[in-house]
Amino acid sequence: MTTPVVPSERIHALDILRGFALLGMILVHFHRSANDLHDLAGHARTGIEEVISWAIWLFVETKSHGTFAFLFGAGFAILLRRAEARGAPFLSLYLRRLLVLAFFGFAAHALFGFNVLLSYAYGGLWLLVVRRWSVRTLLVAAMVCAMVPSLFEMGRGGLEWARFGQEGAIAASELRAESSSSTWQALARAESQPSYAVTVRGRLRHMAWFHRQPFFFLPGPTLCLFLLGMLAVRCGILEDPRRRSRWIAAFMVYGVAAWAAGRFMLPRGHLDLVVPGVSGPIGRGLGLFEDQWLAFTYIGGLLLLLSYREEWVRRLAPLAWAGRMALTNYLLQIAFLDFLFAGYGLGLGIRESVVLPATLSLFGIEVALSRLWLQRY
Repeated sequence: MTTPVVPSERIHALDILRGFALLGMILVHFHRSANDLHDLAGHARTGIEEVISWAIWLFVETKSHGTFAFLFGAGFAILLRRAEARGAPFLSLYLRRLLVLAFFGFAAHALFGFNVLLSYAYGGLWLLVVRRWSVRTLLVAAMVCAMVPSLFEMGRGGLEWARFGQEGAIAASELRAESSSSTWQALARAESQPSYAVTVRGRLRHMAWFHRQPFFFLPGPTLCLFLLGMLAVRCGILEDPRRRSRWIAAFMVYGVAAWAAGRFMLPRGHLDLVVPGVSGPIGRGLGLFEDQWLAFTYIGGLLLLLSYREEWVRRLAPLAWAGRMALTNYLLQIAFLDFLFAGYGLGLGIRESVVLPATLSLFGIEVALSRLWLQRY
């Protein structure tokens, strides 16, 4: 057994950030369901719904998942530090936790259609390899991880261009896109029909494809965020933000700049017609200027707020209650959302005009349940 974390050991900012990420993920999932409603039913958006959809895509999509990944790396570093301080066997403890996470991740993907946890369990193995690396080496590794998917895509496109010529490379790219699209469409059909058994079989078939794709097993943005979360703990950023305020400010500025470049400035479109396989990577700034990095700005801003205005720790306590039970709350919300929207369940659609009230309602229930549980246990 492991020693429980006593209240004096808790880093309240971490709990609040986890709650913040949970809230953002609920919002994203409701928003995606609203998009599915428009795509499948052809419902036209009102003016306010266009604004809501645009705002969520711009400021929330990918950022909440980015925050959660950053916190996973931070949690790893804290677990390592506390295990070493107590003389506990870290490797066996961590591997057991990853095994449990993989079990829940497999269940979450097969039963509810959400793949994040299994990806985290796999990515967590990489942290064992790098846990003794220096700060400088980890920073370089994080940058490389961010670039790997783009470099792989460009390398594959360039190789196909050299082997098959421009037209052959474009055809190969289109064939991959068509195969991927048909796989996702098959999953959508399985999830829209009324039999839960058929839904699960469809998800298992999709998992067999999903977990063989390069984007799953190659180092990428998620591992980059894991590493930066580790560094944040190692450098004292989470526990003493004031002392590292310049570092935090620098990452916040970078987050905004990368977001703006990724969304508005980098070229996109028809570059593949010239050199196959470069539109995506260049549109992502080779992974260094993606809009997901706006998560750095959110994380840094919240850390500084809690450090310089300590009354906000109390004001944001509901986020911390949910954040202390992050895994439980995540599993609860994906089970509920799947039943709400899938064909075997209620099969409901949702419009953008009710996305925010629905998000706050579901998160409010999670906060209340978390508070009741934590008062007793």
